[in-house]
Amino acid sequence: MSMILSIQNVVKRYQKHTAVDNVSFDVPKGSVFGLLGPNGAGKTSLIRMITTITAPDEGQIFLDGQKLNAESPNLIGYMPEERGLYKKMKVGEHLLYLAQLKGLSPANARKEIDVWLEKFEITDWWSKKVEDLSKGMQQKIQFIATVVHRPKLLILDEPFTGLDPINSNLIKDEIAALNASGISIIFSTHRMEQVEEMCDHIVLINRGKNVLQGEVKTIKNEYKQNLFQVETASELPDDFRNRFQISGEEKNKVTVRLESDSEAERLLRYLLDQKVRIQRFEELLPTFNEIFIARVGETA
Repeated sequence: MSMILSIQNVVKRYQKHTAVDNVSFDVPKGSVFGLLGPNGAGKTSLIRMITTITAPDEGQIFLDGQKLNAESPNLIGYMPEERGLYKKMKVGEHLLYLAQLKGLSPANARKEIDVWLEKFEITDWWSKKVEDLSKGMQQKIQFIATVVHRPKLLILDEPFTGLDPINSNLIKDEIAALNASGISIIFSTHRMEQVEEMCDHIVLINRGKNVLQGEVKTIKNEYKQNLFQVETASELPDDFRNRFQISGEEKNKVTVRLESDSEAERLLRYLLDQKVRIQRFEELLPTFNEIFIARVGETA
């Protein structure tokens, strides 16, 4: 598997504080990669090094097989959590300026900006001042500025902050479309449900160290507790609770903890033999919120 980004034994210190402590991970090309961690974990320091705002004190960073250099920022689109728009500028002038900073000619910049303004149905915003826009509207402009040069790697830090559900879905759809076109995405967020929905790989940083990484599906399987939930349309047999360890129970639903997932077949066979009318039978995998809390707690 080829990598768009490779972080190798990176260390970043600020005076006596080590913000990033010997971190290594790879971001596969074409992936949506979650960069996770609690506040102060070192995520922002990592992003600043990836975008060449700062340099690592130790270790190396490679972008698309090349060590970071002066041209690397033009291959990256970065939308920080703290938005960086010039509020006194007009939207069109602002986007033209930022696009040319990323290497586009004035003509190509105008062409790409027009495509995005039309896509978001905001072509009439061209002459509006940024300060006259709502936070949600400014977020759209920030997103366009981030992707207008068609980067190889897109870094999004809390991209849905300040957006209503409709505009959140709009941006989410555009992120998915960019990813489908081949753009690799690093997605930094505290919203674990968004990680489960959007990411296929993650790395979890805590206290500057890499404490968990891998494919989302694999990690969820590693943290599973062999919990199975059964929803029935008839009463359970009298001896059911003596045969199986009950972890939770509510009307028409019972959660069973098994010794291993291979025991699920025995549970299902028992219910069928007892003529129980089963409406739903599924394994309960842990949410990423539960995994996040557990792993951060383990490494605290």
